Amino acid sequence: HTLETTAIARGVARALRLNEDLTEAIGLGHDMGHPPFGHAGEDELDRCLRERFGTGFRHNEQSHDIARALNLTGEVCDGILTHTGSREPDSLEGKIVRLVDRVAYINHDIDDAIRFGILAAEELPREEIALLGATGAKRIDTLVHDLVETSERAGDIEQSSEVGEAMLSLRSFMFERVYLGPHAREEHERAHTTVRRIFEQLVARGDSEPELTAFIAGMTDRFALAYADEL
Repeated sequence: HTLETTAIARGVARALRLNEDLTEAIGLGHDMGHPPFGHAGEDELDRCLRERFGTGFRHNEQSHDIARALNLTGEVCDGILTHTGSREPDSLEGKIVRLVDRVAYINHDIDDAIRFGILAAEELPREEIALLGATGAKRIDTLVHDLVETSERAGDIEQSSEVGEAMLSLRSFMFERVYLGPHAREEHERAHTTVRRIFEQLVARGDSEPELTAFIAGMTDRFALAYADEL
């Protein structure tokens, strides 16, 4: 996902004659702080930290902390911090990554869901698919062309209302049918249990809040499952 987001975002930046290197750096760093198991893992780590330390967790903030520790520029740090959440990025390059992040994961996840039999192609919303394209590659092509052409006219990073609404509709569909669907509940529970088990072991070991947060957030799915199995 990171490489796909970065490649698409850099292509958009090139088409708009913006800073490609800045766009690439934001794209490569935007999910550095993401914990294992995607948003299910993030939600459980947030819950554990609130209960135990009264703090919380957001992957964009963790990514931002890593970027600052690496002494990356203010523009890169800002783009990483604001790739999700309520605040818009200060730079046009950051706005590109923020939009392309959604474009990349929604379309890739549609293809994955069809490949693994969670969805059938004919179940996808017809009007949105007719507008955007029947395959992930065609949808990304449509979305990128629309993003470049609309942004060039607006002097800002924007989608046309028609394409933007179609993408949001697809996103809502994916949350309802895939991300939060019945088939995902067992995996979400496994993610929650694994993250909490590791968290509680690290607290019992005496790790500080920053130490255990960084350790858990830096785990891959496989490492987290293996680590939990050893406890």
